[in-house]
Amino acid sequence: MMTTTTRRTRFAALGAALLLPLAATACSSEETGPATAPSTESSPSMGSTPSTEASPSMGSSPRTDAAMGGEPFGAACAEVPTDGEGSVEGMADDPVATAASNNPLLSTLVTAVGEAGLGDTLNSQQAITVFAPTNEAFGAVDPETMDAAMGDPTGLLTDVLTAHVVPERLSPEMLAGEHETLNGEQLVMVEGSGEEFTVNGEAMVVCGNVQTANATVYLIDQVLLPTS
Repeated sequence: MMTTTTRRTRFAALGAALLLPLAATACSSEETGPATAPSTESSPSMGSTPSTEASPSMGSSPRTDAAMGGEPFGAACAEVPTDGEGSVEGMADDPVATAASNNPLLSTLVTAVGEAGLGDTLNSQQAITVFAPTNEAFGAVDPETMDAAMGDPTGLLTDVLTAHVVPERLSPEMLAGEHETLNGEQLVMVEGSGEEFTVNGEAMVVCGNVQTANATVYLIDQVLLPTS
């Protein structure tokens, strides 16, 4: 990722929520005779149903879609706080960088995102998937590599972090496969199904399907480092 000579510099945020419009049913009237018949049939043809059906048709949002994503899974979910802003319920109310800042399992990732100046970028995305290395994952990185990344926040560190972000909101059913990242050069390959997934052949999803206001988060046990 860092050695390639060509870099794509534009990435589009994908995965806007799909809205299903409600179709109004047509009413047909049957004329049966003169004089009083039309007056008795016209009153029920324009009732209050259109107004009651119109309001939910425009109610979808990234937050609403998140609530439909199912429950988190994985052994490390037991380590997530059970209440407060860092809990699963608390994280669902905030955009992803803010939500992660409240979760004690992700404090090293939050520090790295802050150093790279990516907090606002992640929070402003409409629908993304984040493979979030835990503190233990960062602790397993070679110190020399970690120091090099932190010492180059707008270069190497940004490259590494954006390679953990897919510009599309992926449910567990959509997770397996190859996905483009915000890095633009690095892809992620996810294998598995159900509640067991690996990322790039090594990193394990240890707590998956955690929802924030604009992202689906999969906590992983390794940092996704460049392959070349």
